[in-house]
Amino acid sequence: MSALASPQSASRTPRPRIPDRLKVLYVTTLHRSSSWLVEAFATDSASRVYVTEVVGVTAGLSALRDEVFDAVVVFHEPGVLDALDFVEGLRTGGHDEPMIVLGAQPPQVFEALVYEVGADAYCSLKQTTTRCLLWEFARAIRRFEVVRENRRLQEAERQRLASEHSEAERLLTEQRKLLTELEAIDAGEFDAPEGLAGALAAEVTTSRAPLPPMLISHYRDLLQTYVVMGSGNLTEEMTKLADVLVDAGITAHQVMQLHVEVLEGMIDGLGRRSARHVMNRADLLVLEVAVHLAEGYRQRWQAKRYTSSQRLLPGFDEADLLSPGCRSFDQP
Repeated sequence: MSALASPQSASRTPRPRIPDRLKVLYVTTLHRSSSWLVEAFATDSASRVYVTEVVGVTAGLSALRDEVFDAVVVFHEPGVLDALDFVEGLRTGGHDEPMIVLGAQPPQVFEALVYEVGADAYCSLKQTTTRCLLWEFARAIRRFEVVRENRRLQEAERQRLASEHSEAERLLTEQRKLLTELEAIDAGEFDAPEGLAGALAAEVTTSRAPLPPMLISHYRDLLQTYVVMGSGNLTEEMTKLADVLVDAGITAHQVMQLHVEVLEGMIDGLGRRSARHVMNRADLLVLEVAVHLAEGYRQRWQAKRYTSSQRLLPGFDEADLLSPGCRSFDQP
């Protein structure tokens, strides 16, 4: 109970209050003018209410088209003015102004019907005071403001997600362009470089075999897990993947091709969800895979280099050969 009454929680959810000024449209019939309503509001100093009276449905629609009102009050008179049909027609047409229905029927009979057609409240003339009617205005206006703010936030969120998806598609296009340029170099559409770069390009040309579906599925699962958990808990999985890639002779170009293919499918499946977090985690994943892959090939190269080097005969070591007491064969 103390948490509900704390000042912090009260500041987060402002309570509705009676507005200082109200511009109200009163839709009524010839038998019920607005004079009594104006007099009732004048006796209560909580708010200054300006009432615009119109007679009939057609006049009410015209007034709503020409002016902006803080609230709409409709007097229900069976057989003359059906407030339920009027409110339902306004809601169907896109009007979201606060709407309150006045009538002589008891609320136990008529209140549920009013809510079903989209009105904010029903006030019975026999049971409603002026202050209660003002508070119904305040609650209806507050609901209208919340709905409008919610729509604004939804539109802003929709635009943000659309922008993120466009940015993700642009980054994927750049990555595909990078792969296309590498393939063009391998196909000989550009002059082959000389020296070590040319040798590496010739070696990479032979590594364009399609990747196995099992590897693609495994990388997809790894990417989905990486997006949720990050790299902190996947060290063992990353090491195993790097060992598999090195054992299979997978090149960096093939890793990037695998990454782009899996990432495209994941971005397309996001729908309206955010793509920025997925792209950021995916960039970290492919960078980490490239680092592990490079380290794996470096270790294999060093192991092969040291294995193929000339070893000393048994009984000799490098320290003995370089000692002062050991003479060279060409010395006298």
